[in-house]
Amino acid sequence: MGLRDLVDAVLGRSSLPKSRPDKLFAISTASITLETSMGLEPSGKAGICFKPIEASAYTSARKEIEELLEYGAKETGTEYRLEKDEYNFLWTIFKDPDFEDLVVNLHLVSQTLEEHGFGKQLLCAIYRFEAEGEGKLEGPEAGRHTGKKVVYWIYNFKQGSYYPFVPLAGKKRDTPMEFRLRTGMERELPIEKDVEKWYPLWGIPF
Repeated sequence: MGLRDLVDAVLGRSSLPKSRPDKLFAISTASITLETSMGLEPSGKAGICFKPIEASAYTSARKEIEELLEYGAKETGTEYRLEKDEYNFLWTIFKDPDFEDLVVNLHLVSQTLEEHGFGKQLLCAIYRFEAEGEGKLEGPEAGRHTGKKVVYWIYNFKQGSYYPFVPLAGKKRDTPMEFRLRTGMERELPIEKDVEKWYPLWGIPF
């Protein structure tokens, strides 16, 4: 399943609750447990993805997001970039060794979109962690092996919940590890209870 499938599943015709970006902050304290108890280190990378916005509204929204990001970069030193993927979804990707800065910047962007009436466009926020163990990267760096296994924690704005995603080569996923992460973190994160909604996102650009 790709981003287009996720949009159909999450932002389809069904009535969904308003997105709840404040729950993004839950990952801040949880990151300590993830590192000390689960062996997952923050990679210093995170991103937020939202559904394409019509051209006229997109120009205004992008300008405000860029202004916000420029301000945030000055305050926190966070690097960022905006890019569209093959499905025309817009990504805001952040890089910062300070995990708290990543969380704050993702929250600011989601809030800006909410305030401009684009809450329905918010798709997911993604935090990248790394664990010891041979891994093979997907997406832009597909084919390159690393000494780390990549673990993503994905926040679904519409459900207000997180779930782990551990991609493997060949568009496979490490389901046993994902279940272990759920068990270890369900007291600290609002984890999606329905595993059918743990949508795999292939080709995450970071």
